[in-house]
Amino acid sequence: MFHQKISSLSKKAKENKIFITVAVVAFAGGIIGGALAAPAYTRASIFGDIYQGIVNGLGGTSSSSISGLNLNSNSSNSSAPSVSNDYEQAVINAVQKASPAVVSIVISKDVPVVEQCPYNPFSNLPQQFQQFFDFGNGNQQLYQPCNTGKTQKQEVGGGSGFIISSDGLILTNKHVVSDTSADYTVFTNDGKKYTAKVLARHPTLDIALVKIQATNLPTVELGDSSNLKLGQTSIAIGNALGEFRNTVSVGNVSGLARTLTASDGSGNAETLDNVIQTSAAINPGNSGGPLLDLSGRVIGIDTAMVSGAQNIGFAIPINYAKKSIQSVISSGKISVAYLGVRYIMLTPDVASQYGIKQTSGALIKGDSNNFAVEKNSPAEKAGLQEGDVITQVDGQTIDSQNPLASIISQKNPGDTITITFIRNGKTMTASVTLSERK
Repeated sequence: MFHQKISSLSKKAKENKIFITVAVVAFAGGIIGGALAAPAYTRASIFGDIYQGIVNGLGGTSSSSISGLNLNSNSSNSSAPSVSNDYEQAVINAVQKASPAVVSIVISKDVPVVEQCPYNPFSNLPQQFQQFFDFGNGNQQLYQPCNTGKTQKQEVGGGSGFIISSDGLILTNKHVVSDTSADYTVFTNDGKKYTAKVLARHPTLDIALVKIQATNLPTVELGDSSNLKLGQTSIAIGNALGEFRNTVSVGNVSGLARTLTASDGSGNAETLDNVIQTSAAINPGNSGGPLLDLSGRVIGIDTAMVSGAQNIGFAIPINYAKKSIQSVISSGKISVAYLGVRYIMLTPDVASQYGIKQTSGALIKGDSNNFAVEKNSPAEKAGLQEGDVITQVDGQTIDSQNPLASIISQKNPGDTITITFIRNGKTMTASVTLSERK
């Protein structure tokens, strides 16, 4: 199963970074096995016996009501509070509104066919000694797995997505469709099957757009992720475990503007900024599915879960994807603005570590393998240097809630921006024309 692995939840809490498991749905689809057995439950009768004893002690007979207290849960007059009913109905309405547009994505590849081939365990012995071992002459034979070069098409993973245009444009996670050698098949909610083509993969965000050939498809309504509130209801829908389509889980928005590092267990890691934390369960297979608000509008793309914890999942804000959607519709690709710096987000602790008075902003800093400012980049041409602290872009303050990468991602190649930065204690500005990330 292609299941991304969690590294840590605590060691770097001060930097607000979480090493997680991307619920990479791309776990081994078609390999899931096992049966689900429903445990048998028995009802203890002790409370019924106590109740019966109380009634008999009062000289009465068994009844479903004492002093007007209705103990019959099946009574047609019993009902939950109207607020609870209204909330439940709102959740149901939201799911009914969005679920027809939620799809399952199946990943298939040509995989080697492993066969059993005969072998002689004494083949390395000199020929004159092999005559004492009667192997391969029909009397005795041993076999071992071998690759004969044959292949067969096999499902190797699965994920989720949702339809954003009636002609078959689908939004999902990049990690769901990251394998360029694989084939992708989409199953819509009505059970129809379509061959899918990956139109674009975002170079820095876990976002991809897929297309199927169809018309008059149901679509989701995209919401606004800029005004989310802690505690508001969130609803996740997806292809749980690559097997249970349109699985629904309900929770709330439990965190905003989180920064985390996701690893797939194969050495691949990706930093995700400004993601939504939700208590709605995001299971393997849910990746790429929608995170909804109570009105059934998409507020995020289900992306990751923390392995070994309960009800800690993450979703990419839908506003981050809107620009990519428009880019694909207009140009057939995702165009991303490029500045060309590496940086560390400052906190009081980080600033103290580097001996910097400024406690917020983006400190331009490289490492042993990478330049702080890329050669021939817009940043280099504008005169930015290692050690500069970028504090604002076009008047927007750079901080943990509004990191530099998030602001640049909302710009277009060719845009000219004004960067405010601190160098040697002096506040300076630079005009930078962004290029396109290759």
